[in-house]
Amino acid sequence: MADVLLKLSGLLIFFGILFSLARLVIGRTIVDRIVAIDMLTVITISLIVLYSHVSGRFIYVDFALVYGVLSFLAVLAVARYLERGL
Repeated sequence: MADVLLKLSGLLIFFGILFSLARLVIGRTIVDRIVAIDMLTVITISLIVLYSHVSGRFIYVDFALVYGVLSFLAVLAVARYLERGL
């Protein structure tokens, strides 16, 4: 049962990557592209956590948390830049 869930989650992550790359390419405005990049970072975090579970090395969860915080700060910086400049 666990193998089926891991394969299903990998398939869903693949489709998430596919749709976010389509959003990145087709996006008409810069905000669409920023949302797509942010979605790719969330998918990358989920891949790191999935790999952590599969490999049994839970230190990677700490890296995923740090990556999430840095991604959040980057999106805030870009949003501030787009709103009124730095």
